[in-house]
Amino acid sequence: MQYHIVTLQQLGHAVRASRRGHRLSQAEVAGRIGMLPKTVSRLERDPGSAMVDSLFDLLSALDLEIVLQPKGRDESAEALPW
Repeated sequence: MQYHIVTLQQLGHAVRASRRGHRLSQAEVAGRIGMLPKTVSRLERDPGSAMVDSLFDLLSALDLEIVLQPKGRDESAEALPW
């Protein structure tokens, strides 16, 4: 599933939805990436408080990636060369 994220709150909701979609608890995800379950909880509730590397670790554990694109363009638009 794809999520269109424009706010930190939406990011937190998307991460939580993905984790639940994988039927994983916060403790299970935390164990995969060497994090405390309370840290996963905090990242889901307030991703703005996260260190970038922790957020990327969590995204990776959930098989998610960040895709940057100009606003208003659909994903079928031409990709940047790099």
